[in-house]
Amino acid sequence: MSHTHGFTSQTLGWSAWLDTVALEDASPEQLAVLEASHPQAKTSDYYLLLVHEPAVLAARSGAFNSIMYAPGGLSRAERELASTVVSRVNGCVYCASVHAQRFQQLAKRDDVIEQVFADPRTAGTTPRERAIVRYAIDLTLAPEAVNGASLHALREAGLTKAEILDLSHAIAIFAWANRLMLTLGEPVFPE
Repeated sequence: MSHTHGFTSQTLGWSAWLDTVALEDASPEQLAVLEASHPQAKTSDYYLLLVHEPAVLAARSGAFNSIMYAPGGLSRAERELASTVVSRVNGCVYCASVHAQRFQQLAKRDDVIEQVFADPRTAGTTPRERAIVRYAIDLTLAPEAVNGASLHALREAGLTKAEILDLSHAIAIFAWANRLMLTLGEPVFPE
């Protein structure tokens, strides 16, 4: 289990700073959106906060689930690696923990996660992983500087056009996800 610089792959909770919707007070529309969003949405402060705006949560969950779980293109493990890198760079401890765990479950290893938590700029065990990590950092920190050469470096590392598009989507959605998590609540560490 990784734990470096305040980042961890252990299971964390998340506590909202604003009022959440109590399930007993939720409208049928809110309940339907929670059901469609995530298996644990009805017990998550995050989803119970976002469901104040059910149409926005439905759109967010649809986009997120399509980007992270769509078949084909970039592997699920590599999407989770990129998401962990973005979350580490953005300082989102909660998201980094969730997606580090998912990477470890899918890839059956945690070496690159240890590297991401220690220093994302040097993370990656293969040229392909290093290219994914570098692109995730660049797109997160300086999206205006990403250009054709950035995509060429990914192609040189073996990524297909479809994989580059999937990677870009995963990185971009985590800019959104991290900002929501960071501004609306805080991670809760186990005792």
